[in-house]
Amino acid sequence: MPTPATTAGPRLLPAPRRPAAAHRVAVLAYPGMSVFETGIVTEVFGLARPEFDVDWYDLVLCAEQPGPVPVVGGASLHTPYGLAELATARTVIVPGVPDVTADPSPELITALRRAHRRGARIMSICSGAFALAGAGLLDGRRATTHWRYAELLARRYPRVEVDADVLYLDDGDLLTSAGSAAGLDLCVHVIRRDHGAAIANAVARRLVIPPHRDGGQAQFVEAPVPADPDDDRIAGSIDWALAHLAEPLSVAQLAGRAHMSSRTYLRHFARATGTSPIRWLIDQRIRASLALLEETDVSVEQVARAVGFDTPVTYRHHFGRVMLTSPSAYRRAFRTGAGQRA
Repeated sequence: MPTPATTAGPRLLPAPRRPAAAHRVAVLAYPGMSVFETGIVTEVFGLARPEFDVDWYDLVLCAEQPGPVPVVGGASLHTPYGLAELATARTVIVPGVPDVTADPSPELITALRRAHRRGARIMSICSGAFALAGAGLLDGRRATTHWRYAELLARRYPRVEVDADVLYLDDGDLLTSAGSAAGLDLCVHVIRRDHGAAIANAVARRLVIPPHRDGGQAQFVEAPVPADPDDDRIAGSIDWALAHLAEPLSVAQLAGRAHMSSRTYLRHFARATGTSPIRWLIDQRIRASLALLEETDVSVEQVARAVGFDTPVTYRHHFGRVMLTSPSAYRRAFRTGAGQRA
């Protein structure tokens, strides 16, 4: 039986005896964390599931300092388990860290590395990927995190191959998820990996979530503010294009609005926006179509025409490239003003 770590201060209750045969899952608790992600893990792995007649999971909450862990909202979690318990678990889950600019503590780095060397499966939810990267576990590996932090993760840890488009990534012994709710997708995926699709689907139904969600993070990213380049001529052509997205637009037309040759315009546009005019136009048309899908009943064919695509086929192709899902699937997921049955 693992011996719980002890600290000075109030006497801690002894750690309860854990079933020897169960798959132990250790989730890390941080001071100042939101309990949503811990709740996800508890709901999926912590509740007993005797109806499945399989060896289920044995969940323990671990902290760098055992005892009370203050969390958002003035509450606190209490655990007798420290990093020694985390380092010996079969699955380790690191929820989002409160500060993505801070390095993980040396003690946490040691525990994560020890668990990984033992062959544990290491998972992160949202910004928890920063702790894994800080421990060096993601060097040379693919990983994801919340889209708002993806660029920072790639910049801070250049040896990590960051994919900001997916809801989660399974890289064998290292699994990472995007935003907090994507942690649910990852946890259900892990059950599917461990116990098969039937049990994973049953758990998903009880959580009232789909067993697998279409698309990736792109469908949740806030629409970017149009580029505001220093070059007034490029800025003027961008403003004009945004007001005429439904019309056929060419590089020559945009260059004419900027009083440049097409070649000069391409060079200045790329310098100002980091992309080409055609790619930018496609992305803006896709973004413009989202409100029509969310708020109206017009057909996909009508949406395509309204935002300037020649054919619905072209629209669907580019929508899938940008959003990693189809227009119809996006509409089902984000339709406003209509109730949905559980």
